[in-house]
Amino acid sequence: MRGLSFGELLDYCAEETQHWGDWFKKNPAALNLPADIAGAQNVRDVVLHIVVVQMRYAERLLNLPVTEYEALSSKSAEELFALAHKSFEDFRSFAIAANDPDWDGQLTFPTRTAGTLTASRRKIFIHALLHGARHWAQLAAYLRQQGYKQDWQHDFIFTNAIR
Repeated sequence: MRGLSFGELLDYCAEETQHWGDWFKKNPAALNLPADIAGAQNVRDVVLHIVVVQMRYAERLLNLPVTEYEALSSKSAEELFALAHKSFEDFRSFAIAANDPDWDGQLTFPTRTAGTLTASRRKIFIHALLHGARHWAQLAAYLRQQGYKQDWQHDFIFTNAIR
């Protein structure tokens, strides 16, 4: 069965995140809105959550030291989106270099809220990308309800990841 490649999913997620980074540059006040998504207190904390989870999973896949969540809590939105960009580069580096045993290899790691988990690198890769896509969608709906419409289409059909 032919399906969506990891590269195409990665391209879509990176493109969507880039749109958000550009959008927040034009709408910085939106970062201060209160928001109860993923246990956050405001929109900036939702962005922090998306970026930190993505970054930490990329670090795990590459067997790098995992950045402490709290170490990033004081970063500006611009710094957070730069870290998001780097994590997409890290995901791509892993995906290009990984062979089947790498993808199937299991990692056991602590989480902030769900205890210790064990998952294949393949599952971690997919989870990290879908996690971000899911929270960006929640944030898009919330921000529209607050009067902050985005200036691009979020649906996959509009991505440049696949022609």
